[in-house]
Amino acid sequence: MSLRIGVDLGGTKTEAVALGADGGERARVRLATPRSYEACLETIATLVSRVEHEAGGRGTVGVGIPGAISPVSGFVKNANSRWLIGRALGDDLARRLERPVRVMNDANCFALSEAVDGAGAGAHSVFGVILGTGVGGGIVLGGSIVQGAQLIAGEWGHNPLPWPADEERPGPACYCGKRGCIETFLSGPGLEADHMRVTGQRATAADIGAAGAAGDAGATATLTRYVDRLARGLATVVNILDPDVIVLGGGVSNLPDLARAVSAALPAHVFTDELTTSVARNLHGDSSGVRGAAWLW
Repeated sequence: MSLRIGVDLGGTKTEAVALGADGGERARVRLATPRSYEACLETIATLVSRVEHEAGGRGTVGVGIPGAISPVSGFVKNANSRWLIGRALGDDLARRLERPVRVMNDANCFALSEAVDGAGAGAHSVFGVILGTGVGGGIVLGGSIVQGAQLIAGEWGHNPLPWPADEERPGPACYCGKRGCIETFLSGPGLEADHMRVTGQRATAADIGAAGAAGDAGATATLTRYVDRLARGLATVVNILDPDVIVLGGGVSNLPDLARAVSAALPAHVFTDELTTSVARNLHGDSSGVRGAAWLW
């Protein structure tokens, strides 16, 4: 049986899925992500072997990573999983798996999955947003990923938060070396840090969402700030890309009613008289990244 195999190399877990020719899932396996390069190679090889055995066939392999393969050096760059940086991941996996391997930024994989058969299906232009441990994005036009000359198309998380209030300047320090990046405000850790700064209470993003839904004043104020910042950040994307659909993904996208709230706040910041871009929660959830990796072939 001919298969499309996708691997999502995440910060805490690595998952593989095997899709049939019709896009239906044939097998899925998940393992903890090790924190060393050689162990990551072995984990991916193990996962591919296991899904092929379970699905009863051999397949093409696409891998989504928290970073990108530099078109100049062929090495991984911009990865928050630091042990991948400077490594020839695509070449090393091709040798290990004895077949060509396509490696792509995980946000691009997410966007592709949602554009092919998810919340953006049928739209010409889709901007996929990752709101998780970091903040990333992917652009799909006419069913194809837009990578850009530096392979950083869609990396809106490392632009500064637009139209900052005085209390938002200069902004939290970012691992990229700058301050006030959108990621420092809109990632899960950024949301939790903002809540801690204002309320003095330590809570996870999920707990903040639940407390806000239950009427807690401090959590509600934190969520209101978050929605406003997310709308401001996405407005700059709309002003440049003007997508048909924005699909929200990552753990923070599970906040109650987030897509609707952002849809309501977004028009005030976009340079248009009437906004037709829709904001939607993802359809495939945590599976979008790994499904998109499979669709790289």
